[in-house]
Parts: sequence; structure tokens; C-alpha cells
Amino acid sequence: MLGGAAFGFGVVVSLLFLGWVRRNREHLPFGGGDRVATGLIVGLGIAVPVVVLSLLFVWADVFVLKSTAAPKKGSTRLTIRVIGHQWFWEVRYPGTRAVSANEIHIPVGDRVRVVGTTDDVIHSFWVPALNRKIDLIPDHRNVELLQADRAGVYRGQCAEFCGLQHANMALYVVAEPRARFEAWLRNMAGPARVPPGGAGGLGRRLFLAEACSGCHTIRGTAAAGKVGPDLTHLRTRLTLGALTIPNTRAYLRAWIRDPQHFKPGNRMPALGLSDSDLDAVVAYLETLT
Repeated sequence: MLGGAAFGFGVVVSLLFLGWVRRNREHLPFGGGDRVATGLIVGLGIAVPVVVLSLLFVWADVFVLKSTAAPKKGSTRLTIRVIGHQWFWEVRYPGTRAVSANEIHIPVGDRVRVVGTTDDVIHSFWVPALNRKIDLIPDHRNVELLQADRAGVYRGQCAEFCGLQHANMALYVVAEPRARFEAWLRNMAGPARVPPGGAGGLGRRLFLAEACSGCHTIRGTAAAGKVGPDLTHLRTRLTLGALTIPNTRAYLRAWIRDPQHFKPGNRMPALGLSDSDLDAVVAYLETLT
């Protein structure tokens, strides 16, 4: 694609340069008359672009899109389901109980089949460094390939306007060595750890008693809400609010106290917890590793 674009651009620049060099001359180059002029227009203006663009179209359709855009279920070692919500990404690993939010982990070098859909409005899943964007449409599944040749953290973004917080609906794709990925996946598939007591134990009871458990799921507890992200392993994530703020204790506390401050219009209300209760809930969430 780069070669074809460079060739076409080179032809245009060459003609512009030729026109500038001969700007004070009356006739076309090469002893040109009307016949040469017609040949230049038809050849360089119509025939060459048609041939080049047709070749690029065939190349893109036959050799590129069919191998990377929608890989067949058997041609990849791993399948991941991505579900768009206003305004976060739900990530599931079929065949396991692993659930994440706003963060996809994949093994370096592996072809990963991503199956995308949405729970509400149309979203668009896009990780520019790894592949093209795909629309996530209600009651429809679109498929694409993710493959990272180098370990690293790749940023993705919703590229279809989906509401007030569309700009703050981002995600990370974390590409890591296979052994580290498999350890992460085993941990994510397990239930939440039960805190031994103290502030964490009190926070767990408060979480289950307050509205938190009606909106969020923590596997291994009675919390089974579907409005917000799954929090079973919250502390393993790099960010909060779909990359809105870092996942640190201070930001987690501030988010729970006033989530509308960071992400106005999101569906999480301020619960009005006292300082001591807020500290206890944060202490419990910090145990979710």
C-alpha cells in the first residue's frame, strides 16, 4: 500500500514539477501537440490510476483483509469476546471464567481472534497499532485479528460516538510473554480473595450492603450487578474509568467519593459514604488482586 501510494504521489509531483519548469513555454514537452496532451491525460490521468488502484484493491482484498480482518475460528490459538457498554469495555475469555474491563491481555506473537458486540448503542473497537477498527453493533458479531509482535501496552479507543463520555471510553491491550499471560489468565479466572478481617472485612460487608453490589459483580460474593464493570480483580488493572484516571488508592478513593467529577454523566452515583466507611470500602477493593 505504501509503495502504491508513493508511486502515485511521485507521478503527480513529477507532473507538477514539469509544469513549473516549463511554465513560460507554450507547448507540451516531447514535441507535444494535441495528440500528446490527450495521451498524457488518458495515460497518466486515467489509465495509470485505474491500474495502480485496481492492483492495490486486489492485494488488500485477497492477501490482507482475508488474513487479518476476520480470521476463521481455528486459525488462531485464542479467542476473546469484547462487549461495548456506555462507557466501558467488558472483556471475556471463552472457555474460562476470566473477565476483565478496559484491559485486554494477549500473548506476544500469537494471532488472537476478537469477537466484538455491544450491550447498548453502536461502539467502534479500535487499537490503531494492531489493526483496523470494527463496529460493535447490537445483536451482531464482528470479528478481527489482533497480533502484537513486541511486548508492550497498546492504547485503543472507541471510534464511534456513543454518548456523553465517548471520549473517555478507551482501553489498553497488554501484550506479554506467554508464561506471564497464562499466569494472568489463571488469576483472572479465579474468584475474589476473602480479606482476613479488619478494614478489608468491614469494607466487604459495606460493599455487599450498599448499592455497589447492585451494579458490580465480584465473583465469589453475592455481588452480581451488570451495570458497571466486573471488579473481581480490580487491583490488577492499570487504570480506572476506562483509562480516565490511574488505578491508585488515592484516585480510587476520590472516584468512589465523587465519580461524576472525573467522568460526568457516567452511571455511578456518589454514595455519600462517611470517611471511615469510604476508607473501609477502598481497603476491601485494594485486596481484589
